[in-house]
Amino acid sequence: MCSPVCAVAVMENTEQLSPLRITPTVRALSSALRGKRENVHGSSPGNGDRVFPDPEKLWFKESSAKNLRNRDFLSPTTMLNTLFADGQVPPPVMSRVLSLRGSGVLPVAGGEVMGEGLRLRVDRAAAFRAVLAGATTEYLKPSCQREGCVVLNCPALHPKPNTPTPDTLSLGQLRTVLLTDHMGALLRRQGFAVFYCPTLPEDSEMITFLRALGIDWPTAAANRTIEEREEKIHKALENSPYREKGTERGRKTSGGGGRKAEEVENEGALRINLKRVFQEEGLLGYDPSLGTCAVHRDGVSHLAQLDLSTADCAVAMVIALHVTSCQDEFRQQQIAMLWRASGATHMQRHLVCGPVKTPGSHLTAAQYLQLRRGQMKEASEMKYGDQVEGQTWDDIIKVMTSATVRFELLSTVHTSPVTLDVQREGGVSTKGPRGGVFVMYNCARLHTLFDSYERGVEKGLYPEIPEGSQLDFSALKEEGEWLILFNYLIPFSELLDQSGQVLDCEGGGARVNIKTEQICKFLVSLSKDFSSYYNRVHVLGEPLPHLFNQMFCRLHLLRALRELYHSALEILNLPPIRQL
Repeated sequence: MCSPVCAVAVMENTEQLSPLRITPTVRALSSALRGKRENVHGSSPGNGDRVFPDPEKLWFKESSAKNLRNRDFLSPTTMLNTLFADGQVPPPVMSRVLSLRGSGVLPVAGGEVMGEGLRLRVDRAAAFRAVLAGATTEYLKPSCQREGCVVLNCPALHPKPNTPTPDTLSLGQLRTVLLTDHMGALLRRQGFAVFYCPTLPEDSEMITFLRALGIDWPTAAANRTIEEREEKIHKALENSPYREKGTERGRKTSGGGGRKAEEVENEGALRINLKRVFQEEGLLGYDPSLGTCAVHRDGVSHLAQLDLSTADCAVAMVIALHVTSCQDEFRQQQIAMLWRASGATHMQRHLVCGPVKTPGSHLTAAQYLQLRRGQMKEASEMKYGDQVEGQTWDDIIKVMTSATVRFELLSTVHTSPVTLDVQREGGVSTKGPRGGVFVMYNCARLHTLFDSYERGVEKGLYPEIPEGSQLDFSALKEEGEWLILFNYLIPFSELLDQSGQVLDCEGGGARVNIKTEQICKFLVSLSKDFSSYYNRVHVLGEPLPHLFNQMFCRLHLLRALRELYHSALEILNLPPIRQL
């Protein structure tokens, strides 16, 4: 059995090893400020209880550079007035807050009550040491790994009845494809097994187009399996309890195109009462006008692809996430209810994207990619001149074009419209805090910095970077250094947690709203703060021993930042650019 001293040492070591987190810190601060609920308001019987505030609103993490100059967390005066008479924090409560400790809790340096509330300062040197001298990789992954299987279904890539091509793919549909790709990477990072639907022919134009955007979509050769699955689905719908009586049994195929052939087909087609499906099975959020739907070959093909995709899932918990445009949402709800009527019991959610607008122009997905690639090449030639040639630069322009397209279409809340400037004379700027190019440029600056440092080591100017445990991180006093740690490195893990929590929660209807724009916005904001810091601070100083500690502390911070860039870009399926 451990002695008391040994037990304390073990506890302290555990706390030190636990990654620092914002949410556990805020919760611990709220608990410390509230104490026991019955003792907080100090009211006596008959005087009426003081209104008890929401614990989640007791403390706020600061993020602006201006506020972080004098505080890291704030409990506003309005909250203090609710908790305590005259808003005065009792000394025992203040002592409890200032002595706060716990797993994942940021170390407290001090605090004071000012006009705006109780201001709290983090022990920044201790926080830098905990993050940079420990396992930095813990800050680049979700705080917990989730389980389950997600099938990401992209209706834009299904035949209707013809197989889509880059020249028939609209910009709104391209947005859904990119969002599907992004969600797949994000959900895999969280621990989900992810499958994509539909599979596409290996030699199709669409696969070539998607690869140009860095999308590795699954392919499959034509075989009997899909046809057998279609037959199975059609038979299941024929025997479905939701089948409209009196409709013809036996499979109908399209009659060669044209309104007349379609009418003939609809007259004898198998029909399913979709309204009964979602009403009788208690499925919320479906359009009440769905009514009765005729079963056509392209719909059965869609269901067969979904069925095959879920067949690969080796776990009981399967979620089908349909990523669709607002224009196609009604049709996708029909497909979802047809699938349910055929016997599929998987949870189905719908991620619906707003439209993509191009004032004054109408471009297909292929034309849009061609335009952005040409603009990216022209901008690179203007900046770098004749050196923009060869395979290396072709690869750079490909990645930069993909980054431009992804940030343009993914940086907006997925339910909101996106408006693109597609005027040919507009160009793509390689400067300024705008989107993908700006992010990739700043990631490249970090690689250039470390290349310069390695050359300095080879020349004997600098020693190798020592372990973080050998450094004094109190040397990190620049405003930008704390911004990088407190606003980006520490919170990133919790940013990754959010979408999976929303995805698999029960209830809430057919639609699901996920903050799919957060990674793009995070990277743009990070790049602005890093660029400001990098332009202001000379990281690689004179090769003098008394300056090495600060330089090495900065290199540890920026090495962690480089890994953060790589981790976030990977979720967008963008490889980092190592030189520009």
